[in-house]
Amino acid sequence: MMLVKSPAKINLFLHITGCRPDGYHNLLSLMCGVSLYDDILLAPASQPGIVVRCDHEAVPEDNTNLAFRAADLFFRKLGRRPALPRAGDAEGLTITLKKKIPVAAGLGGGSSNAATVLATLNQIFDHPFSSAALDKMGLSLGADVPFFLFGRPALAKGIGEQLSPYEKLKDYTIILVCPDFSVSTGWVYKNLNLRLTKGEKKLKNFLFGRPVFEVNQHLCNDLESVTTGKHPEILQIKQKLMELNARGALMSGSGPVVFGIYDEPDRAASAYDVLAKEGIWRVFITKTLH
Repeated sequence: MMLVKSPAKINLFLHITGCRPDGYHNLLSLMCGVSLYDDILLAPASQPGIVVRCDHEAVPEDNTNLAFRAADLFFRKLGRRPALPRAGDAEGLTITLKKKIPVAAGLGGGSSNAATVLATLNQIFDHPFSSAALDKMGLSLGADVPFFLFGRPALAKGIGEQLSPYEKLKDYTIILVCPDFSVSTGWVYKNLNLRLTKGEKKLKNFLFGRPVFEVNQHLCNDLESVTTGKHPEILQIKQKLMELNARGALMSGSGPVVFGIYDEPDRAASAYDVLAKEGIWRVFITKTLH
């Protein structure tokens, strides 16, 4: 039995550079983890196979669940039945997910769960797969999974699988604000007009000058205009965070979660208190992970 934590992520910038023949989009993104975690318990099961249990009604407990798919893929590649070593008479594996990361919110919770299951099983079985092999498995599950396997701030290219470490990121306190609706990533990309994206202009000096992330210069998300067109409440959240002394505010990924960036933990704590007391949205106070 093993209990592990599965972190959320934010996109400090997200520029979509083009559409590929396979339907995916090429991108350029600065990604980092934040200290909001799902709990994942891996335990022996008496029945054969993989069983997923989750405390969130919107998360499937069947073979469409990304944690299930990750475990299933791992054991198929390993060439053995899905059971933990030294588990006695147990013939299967139970994966229990305790969700704290908002679902379908732009924070990568499902991809993080998949990556955490892959990495944990690889550890339990004494590393039968190299990092490159795990990355290949992860990418087959989802474009964000390799980032969570990477495990530190990264500049992502391609569809998100080309990762290079970004070591210049400052420590920030991050307020996450989650409205009461979810967003389909597929719908957002389907409705994206590449001719209207503005990320390239915002990131010009980052790409061709000094690659140091500056909140007031580089914070941008090409997907934001699509999601806010349908859900203008996101703009209200951004405005509220700026009124509460955030250095900057942006929708993460395809949304709808909005994050506010703070240099000073005390200011972030004050903003969190105001938002939590108002009770309009779910709110979390986190830190960037390095």
